[in-house]
Amino acid sequence: MTKKYISRLSGYIFLLPYIILFCAFLIVPLVYGLGLSLFRWEMLSSAPAEFIAFGNFAEALSDKYFWMSFWASFRFTIMAVPISITLALAVAVGINSIPEKKQSFFRASYFLPTLISISVAGILWRWFFNTEFGLFNAYLQKMGFEPVPWLTDMSWAMKSIVFMTIWWTIGGAMIILLAGLQSIPGHYYEAASIDGATKWQQFLLITIPLLKPVLLFVIVLSTIGAFQVFGQTFIITRGGPELSTRVLVQYIYETAFTKYRMGYGASMSWLLFVVIAIFSMVQFKFLKQK
Repeated sequence: MTKKYISRLSGYIFLLPYIILFCAFLIVPLVYGLGLSLFRWEMLSSAPAEFIAFGNFAEALSDKYFWMSFWASFRFTIMAVPISITLALAVAVGINSIPEKKQSFFRASYFLPTLISISVAGILWRWFFNTEFGLFNAYLQKMGFEPVPWLTDMSWAMKSIVFMTIWWTIGGAMIILLAGLQSIPGHYYEAASIDGATKWQQFLLITIPLLKPVLLFVIVLSTIGAFQVFGQTFIITRGGPELSTRVLVQYIYETAFTKYRMGYGASMSWLLFVVIAIFSMVQFKFLKQK
């Protein structure tokens, strides 16, 4: 064997553990789920699984509850992603502008909520949002305002979930954007200052263009995560009131693991995968760097 062949072979050997895990936990479940979506398999029925081709997909596309759940996921994504990315960028810019010795405290403070599990965070915020004895309404009443039906009113429930999600996830996006900001060479800003550019002009003409690849990465990841939201709505509202916060992943979960319609649940999962892929490709098309 030549040294070049041995070097190449050693690279594949080092990659082998990841490839095995990637196939075992991603590729195999995807292929199995696709196969499952082509069958009518209801575990509560004694009838064997029946091959119906794309019948489950046709049923999903005509199911009003599927579209209600999809619309809930879409509304959550449209509200959560732009606000969270904007706030994360603002926080990252603010932290980047202070002395380096003080940055670690603020980085840790904003990143700390992301270390809390969704179960703990959901229970905590469900108490915050409680209409009768919740923390938020207690402060509002002390200031002379009427209590807000955070989780019991359809016009407030999804906004409350978005508010909690932003608090819980902003730290992760902020860390990535801060790393991108700190990778921009300082001499660009020095040259712009010499030419008389204001801080706002420097942000628009230097920071945003050079940060675009990082922004694209964060936006795509945030969009994927938003469409897959489940824990927040399941723990805090259980999909209520009147199914206004029952997102698509929760509907898939209830269909597959409560009603035991495994084939139908798998078909909806693949439809969600297609939607996420389309949104990701559109974002790459409009945001990718030329």
